[in-house]
Amino acid sequence: MRLPVPFAITASVSVLCVSLLGGCQPQQGDDTADQPLTTTSADAITAAGSSFAAPMFNQWLQVYGTEHSDLSLSYDSIGSGAGIERFLAGSIDIGATDAPLRGDEDKQFEGHFAQLPITGGMIAIAYNLPGVQGPINLPRAVYADIFLGKAFRWDDPRLVAANPGIDLPPKLIQVVGRRDSSGTTFAFTNHLAAINKDWAAGPGVSKQIDWPGGAMEARGNEGVAQRIKVTEGSIGYVEAGFAQRLGLSLAWLENQAGGYVQPNVETGRRGLADGSDNPPSDLTRTIPDPQGARSYPIVTYTWALVRDAYEPADKTAKVHDLIRWTLTDGQQYAEALRYVPLPENLVQAALAELDSL
Repeated sequence: MRLPVPFAITASVSVLCVSLLGGCQPQQGDDTADQPLTTTSADAITAAGSSFAAPMFNQWLQVYGTEHSDLSLSYDSIGSGAGIERFLAGSIDIGATDAPLRGDEDKQFEGHFAQLPITGGMIAIAYNLPGVQGPINLPRAVYADIFLGKAFRWDDPRLVAANPGIDLPPKLIQVVGRRDSSGTTFAFTNHLAAINKDWAAGPGVSKQIDWPGGAMEARGNEGVAQRIKVTEGSIGYVEAGFAQRLGLSLAWLENQAGGYVQPNVETGRRGLADGSDNPPSDLTRTIPDPQGARSYPIVTYTWALVRDAYEPADKTAKVHDLIRWTLTDGQQYAEALRYVPLPENLVQAALAELDSL
């Protein structure tokens, strides 16, 4: 089956933007991320949040929209933190986040809702080293130190030892991090805390952190990818598909088993399975440091936040039907965009939770 190319779907309540990277992000100084969307029509479904999963949502809404021309569909790529805030405030229909809600976060919401995994993916470490024939290998101790600001040169002896035959330049490393509240940052820092005690005791795990060592910052996966592309000597973390579509160099990362693994659909699938032939069906489980010799080490799910009831009442079935489609027919579009389709047992668990709303 030939997969259609994502395009922009405009709705009366918002505009879904599609660029080279598959989404658009409010830039610094743009206050659109702080402006709530109002949804009152049964035929207008609004979603917002994860920039990590924006290309996947773009594809879904494009395909689903052609089959349901009576619906006005929109997705706003504003980051997981802002998407959660809008959903809890009741100003959008579907929130998208790469960090499941924990603790007291859901107490801000009046009513019942579910958080359902809808796709999986990989966080790549991308870099800009003109003239270096890669890909380069990054030992886990070294990339943790880079983001801690403790390793700051490309010719660090540990990097040289891990990359025989590659002439690493005597340049400073410039780290690029996320400025906005981000599920990608949550997943990345969750991994760093799992593999490095100094990270666990220092910056810790969060959707938004103060970056050590004077890192450059950008908004969204799109912004980080673009900043890496134009900054020689830079390194940053970004959804693998964004980085690949922009032509960035991606490091091979050392996993828990001690092997260097590239980010692709198969290694991502193994990472999300956490070394098991039967992936767990826990709907909000995170996997900070996957087991398995061929597992990619930084993986995450994206969750959809879905209410049990919407106003007007006939909107409820339309939102739930859209989510049901993403969990079933919609999974076939994941691999072409370098995401990881959900394992069948997780799909069935998510569908059961949706049906119980």
